[in-house]
Amino acid sequence: MTTHTSHPDIIKRLKRAEGHLKSIITMLEERRGCLDIAQQLQAVEAPSATPRSADDTTREFKAITKYL
Repeated sequence: MTTHTSHPDIIKRLKRAEGHLKSIITMLEERRGCLDIAQQLQAVEAPSATPRSADDTTREFKAITKYL
């Protein structure tokens, strides 16, 4: 199997996201506030490799708020 040069960076981002997701699960189990959970969800999104425009981010935020 071939290892690509980007694999170490991808692994770091995935491990960081994994830690954030575990935190979200704990927060939900502890019945933490929606704002805290939304902030943690944003932190999961932050390791994304694809930069997004401010308009895309705003649209996504508006979509997320429907569930809060």
